Amino acid sequence: MDSNKRPDNMVRITTKELAEAFIDAQVKAVREQVGDKKVLLALSGGVDSSVVAALLIKAIGKQLVCVHVNHGLMRKGESENVIEVFKNGLDANLIYVDATDRFLDLLAGVSDPESKRKIIGAEFINVFDEEAAKLDGISFLAQGTIYPDILESIKQAEGKKAVKSHHNVGGLPEEMEMELVEPIKLLFKDEVRVVGDALGLPHGMVYRQPFPGPGLGVRCLGAITRDRLHALREADTILREEFEISGLAGKVWQYFVVVPDMKSVGVKDESRYEGWPAIIRAVNTTDAMTASIEELPYALLHKVTSRITSEVEGINRVLYDITPKPTGTIEWE
Repeated sequence: MDSNKRPDNMVRITTKELAEAFIDAQVKAVREQVGDKKVLLALSGGVDSSVVAALLIKAIGKQLVCVHVNHGLMRKGESENVIEVFKNGLDANLIYVDATDRFLDLLAGVSDPESKRKIIGAEFINVFDEEAAKLDGISFLAQGTIYPDILESIKQAEGKKAVKSHHNVGGLPEEMEMELVEPIKLLFKDEVRVVGDALGLPHGMVYRQPFPGPGLGVRCLGAITRDRLHALREADTILREEFEISGLAGKVWQYFVVVPDMKSVGVKDESRYEGWPAIIRAVNTTDAMTASIEELPYALLHKVTSRITSEVEGINRVLYDITPKPTGTIEWE
């Protein structure tokens, strides 16, 4: 049977009891696969990698080595938060790697979304290979791959194109020396959260807003530049701050800003001002395969627009994307 195909008779994990049974099965499977070897985990701090970390700690304890790579495409303060929560709070065996320049240099001038994803995915593996070479007995690479990643990265039927590739599915080089450990790869996002609850992870971590593996690299549309990436990061921070203030942070599944590689004419200080648009996206979903649009209050949109256009250098317009999935995807790239 194809290990990437979810069995037709697989029961959806909707209760703590079902989650505990899944955890027990995966703990046993991981122990059988890994033995006494060490596992390297890409720990972004998102729900998927956090649940994998908790599962692996339960299964193999100190054999797990967590690596957080700052690829320069994180949200504002993201890496600092990961270090605080996992290393200082949860006492994880965490290695921090700042590879910002390395990733951005490779991505310079690359505008095709699939090329960007594959570059980011391949370079992630290169970084992990290098970190593994510094350690003794690393034989496995753990990933927070979930089922929608697989479904959107492969052809689902003859004549249909893949929706998009994911860095942890389509970007893995054939010569990769480590074997993969992917304990949640047959779960949908809502099931991952149920498992996270059953593992005893903090509520805020389990229900944290999803963040794509390529990070802001797929929200800084087209060829990434450092100035536009900075503008995107600042605009996204403002959006998240205002969602917290308005009480919507825990009610909307995912909300973020994208900034395309295009400019329009605006006015600033009574002079012509060419700037990028900041596009707001806010969606609700349970399994990430379909998504509906959250109808944001006009007062919130007005405040976010005012703050972004006045506080973020380089942005002169704010737009609101109201396209559901399908026909749009959740991310723009």
